[in-house]
Amino acid sequence: MQTLYNLDDELSVFARGAPQLSPAQQTVASELASGLAAAEVNVLRVAPGMGRTTILHSVHASTGGAFIVARQFLNLLSRRAPNAIEETFLDLLTETLHQHQTIFVDDLHLLMQVVDHYNYQRANLINAVMTTLLDEAAAQNKKFIFAVSGENEPAAVSQRAIVWEMEEFEPEDYAAIAAHYLGSAAARLDMAKVYRFAPALTAYQIKNACLWLGLRDDAPSTDSLIDYLRSRNISSNVDLEEVATVAWSDLKGVDDVIEELEAKIALPFENDQLSSELQLKPKRGVLLAGPPGTGKTTIGRALAHRLKGKFFLIDGTMNAGNSDFYCKVDRVFAAARRNAPSVIFIDDADVIFEAGNHGLYRYLLTMLDGLESASSERVCVMMTSMNAAALPPALLRSGRVELWLNTRLPDESARATILRDKLQSLPPPVGHADISLLARESKGLSGADLKSIVEEGKLLYAHSKVKGNSIAEPEYYFLRAIQACRDNRRSYGKTNPTSGEAVRYGF
Repeated sequence: MQTLYNLDDELSVFARGAPQLSPAQQTVASELASGLAAAEVNVLRVAPGMGRTTILHSVHASTGGAFIVARQFLNLLSRRAPNAIEETFLDLLTETLHQHQTIFVDDLHLLMQVVDHYNYQRANLINAVMTTLLDEAAAQNKKFIFAVSGENEPAAVSQRAIVWEMEEFEPEDYAAIAAHYLGSAAARLDMAKVYRFAPALTAYQIKNACLWLGLRDDAPSTDSLIDYLRSRNISSNVDLEEVATVAWSDLKGVDDVIEELEAKIALPFENDQLSSELQLKPKRGVLLAGPPGTGKTTIGRALAHRLKGKFFLIDGTMNAGNSDFYCKVDRVFAAARRNAPSVIFIDDADVIFEAGNHGLYRYLLTMLDGLESASSERVCVMMTSMNAAALPPALLRSGRVELWLNTRLPDESARATILRDKLQSLPPPVGHADISLLARESKGLSGADLKSIVEEGKLLYAHSKVKGNSIAEPEYYFLRAIQACRDNRRSYGKTNPTSGEAVRYGF
């Protein structure tokens, strides 16, 4: 068979630019090298972007042998019929087997992604090919090492192989990769802090962040590296520009709720030193329960802006009737685990469950239980509910929802504060309404009601002014708005919406 290209040239190029292995990479490389003495077939499984080829080249450099990559296979396939995939692969490996004692095969998962497709017409032929090859190799006392991303090798290979998998990166792995691309400047970076911010980065993500930092900053800092990661690799499914800006200071009458969230959610996210020293982690399950209009979703908005890319939303915009609903939810949980510490915010959970989504209920039970694992323990699931009794009891049992917070209707002092904030920017006379009177007369109304009352009162005042009517005391317009709000409530209480009526909820 004609030589397709000079493999020695490729390996020499690799050797000149190859990074040093990180500790996790070195460990699995050593294990793989020892496995060559113990078994005829070895498989290296490494997640995408974590240095699979780098590890394989490192082992090859110490043991020698042939090294086959996808490029060789594709070059050969280009001269044949497009559907001759298995035959081409068989010929390539057979020729290599005749010439070498040890054969390294990288990128095997790329081939499997084609031949394992449900619409592929020659299902399982690859297993016949691999069985033939491995039998021939065993008869000649020769060895194969296959490298794949994920569990993506043929069954005929996995049945015979010793499988080696790399452990997840630790801070020292981040530091080793950064040192290769930043040199001595990497010593200025606190990679333990970077790891606490983003513990699931790939080698490619760390590399790109370091290259970007090296180009733009003569004195790279930890904070600038984290800012880059936040903007490029850590992504929420919420567009913060589309979410109303809310800060804790904007929330009135829920100081105890804010204090709990500060201590048990925000602190483990923001205080790296204490989080590392005391091994702090956010609460796994949090329930915000309370009447409509008491600020549950507003708390979610504030939390979204506080956590930026660490916030993931599940709400009514994910239509549970769609066939891909559970795929969307699963992607949210997967992204949250990758970006931990993070918060998954499920808005109006009781409405979702009242719609008969028993599948979501069972899925959430499984997900919440799965968050106990070491790799997921820094993911917090926060749910809001107007009626906690509508939530499945098993979801609320001890261990799943660890923190139950109640939002409530504002008392007179809180109502006065809310009204003052809304009215203080208005011109006289409407902005000089008697706050104390309005706070007393609005007893039993929510923060959302008060916001609506201020808007209604402004409209009534403006209408009178445009019509040329005599202007009454400013309290008059807001008292009328309060009465209209109470009338609307009574009218709503008399109605009984059908179960099929559309409901819009969420941010």
